[in-house]
Amino acid sequence: MKRLGNVFFRYRNFVFIFLYLMLFLPSPELFREEFFGRWHELISLVLGLSVTLFGQLIRGLTIGLVYIIRGGKDRTVYAEGLVTDGVFSHVRNPLYLGNILMLAGVGILANSMVFMAFVVPLFLFIYQCIVLAEEDFLRKKFGSGFEAYTSTVSRWFPKLGGFSRTFASMPFNWRRWLVKEYNTQFIWLCGMAAVILIKYPAITGFDDRIRFTSGAVALTVFSVYYLVVRYMKKSGKWKAKVG
Repeated sequence: MKRLGNVFFRYRNFVFIFLYLMLFLPSPELFREEFFGRWHELISLVLGLSVTLFGQLIRGLTIGLVYIIRGGKDRTVYAEGLVTDGVFSHVRNPLYLGNILMLAGVGILANSMVFMAFVVPLFLFIYQCIVLAEEDFLRKKFGSGFEAYTSTVSRWFPKLGGFSRTFASMPFNWRRWLVKEYNTQFIWLCGMAAVILIKYPAITGFDDRIRFTSGAVALTVFSVYYLVVRYMKKSGKWKAKVG
């Protein structure tokens, strides 16, 4: 699995975009009207938004407190130091955990049985392989320091106690959060908007013109956000220091 994880790490961006597009495959509903009544769409909408927003919250808190470079080096696993502060003191892979929740959330939002039954488990398998490859690298580079860290902090299940102390112990760097997340947020926001407009036509009164206009407005707003943050990053007006 570690060898496979290195392959997934190298090509993960392409793989994840492909998995994301599978949201729009025809599928039986996850929350079906015959079981959940007339509330089935509201359940999928509220639950899906809650889960995916929680995933983005985890990513935001992680990056805003202590950031770790997950992009590797030359598309291979790499780390300059062992990061154990911030949200990393509660769970070893908070960014990946946030990604999993974000993807599962949009799957629920799409009310897609196929996505939740096949794509999300595949996504979990890929991340498990990547994490094993990363841990192999970290274990070889940091030795006993990494072993001590893994003995007290879980790979996937956060320690819930002590969050208030963690947040009080360091400032939240909101600029770093925006600069590091704007690409992910743009894709995520566009995906959510597309799912809502396609899967929930009642929101736009079953009017295709309103749906098209709403989509155009959403894309314009998200694009402006993307371009503004990108400009602030590239111009150097917003610095995104690691740590």
